[in-house]
Formats: sequence, C-alpha cells, structure tokens
Amino acid sequence: VQLVESGGGSVQSGGSLRLSCAPAGYTDSLYCMAWFRQAPGKEGEAVALINSEGTTKYADSVKGRVTISQDNAKKTQYLQLNSLKSEDTAMYYCAARPSRCDVGITNYNQRSFDYWGQGTQVTVSS
Repeated sequence: VQLVESGGGSVQSGGSLRLSCAPAGYTDSLYCMAWFRQAPGKEGEAVALINSEGTTKYADSVKGRVTISQDNAKKTQYLQLNSLKSEDTAMYYCAARPSRCDVGITNYNQRSFDYWGQGTQVTVSS
C-alpha cells in the first residue's frame, strides 16, 4: 500500500488548508487512517485519525480547528485545517493500518501504523 499526500503549503495565521491522502494498492486492508505531524525539534504527534466506519479522534491541540473525513468511494481521506496558528507548522504525514483505532489518540505513535506517506509541509506565518 502506498499513501500519497497533497495539499500542504504556506498560509498566514488564521488561514486554512486541506490536506489529502490517497492510498494505492490493496486498500481494502486499511481500517484506520491517521495524520501525524512532525515539527523540527519536537516529537511527532498524532493529530487526527478516522476508522473506516467513520469514528474519529483528535488531538487536544487541534480539536475544534481540524476535521478529518474520508471519501469511501475514492479511498481518500482529508484533513481540513482551519484557524491555523504558527505552532501548526510541521511536516504532516498520512498513515494507515489494517486494524481499528480504539484507544485515545495519545496512545498512537509511529510504531502504531504500518503504512506511511512521504509527507507534506504546512507552514503558517504570523
């Protein structure tokens, strides 16, 4: 399975971006898909995740500003980022795994997921 992200870019504080993650390959095996972000000098953070039946989880740092969604027909997931802040600046990675994500989002890290995209940069300037 390959994951291809798109949609990153540079915006001013308060702006919006929509990231996309399109999987290719045997996508029927995927159950939980997530977005992580990694800023220089900081630990990676799971931002949002979605199970195939539609249940979602969000990190407290983005709750209320971010929405994860999926197009089941296209097997594509989206991350809508609103009211962006400078601290949202990071490389954003799409991730996926064949099992359901049941526990709190802070329990997930890079080892929790089997498939990863190449990342897309989000830069927010104040």
